[in-house]
Amino acid sequence: MTGTLQQFLVTAIPATKGELLEALARLPEDKRGWCAGGKARTALDLVAECAILNGYTADLIISKKFDFALADFQKEKDDLGADLEALKALLNENTAKVVEVIQNVPDEDLEIIIEFPWGPSTVAETCSYPYWNMKYHTGQINFISSILGCLD
Repeated sequence: MTGTLQQFLVTAIPATKGELLEALARLPEDKRGWCAGGKARTALDLVAECAILNGYTADLIISKKFDFALADFQKEKDDLGADLEALKALLNENTAKVVEVIQNVPDEDLEIIIEFPWGPSTVAETCSYPYWNMKYHTGQINFISSILGCLD
């Protein structure tokens, strides 16, 4: 691994996973499935998304091809449900997987374009996705905590 982007991400992604889990742990157990206004996503749903998509992202970086159905993603989320231990295990497994893949991305691959249904992204942008997505959802979970009065 020689690229500074890869070096940053292989350190930042596991740290951000820790922040995500800390944010979730800040919520009382009975509020992790709470839905603001009956329409917003729950903290458990946000973590499930990160757990699943970290694995999908690893596969995308390797294949450089978007080849999964969004319905499959939703089914995987539904199958995980609210099982916190299963969510944590999958998040740990898929985060380790994506970090290993990113660590082995050669610099010359960073500008390769991957076509997504919503438009093109480079391998570099795709490598950055787990970091961004977990940071974003950490903020959303912290917002839930602030609504519930759990945020320090």
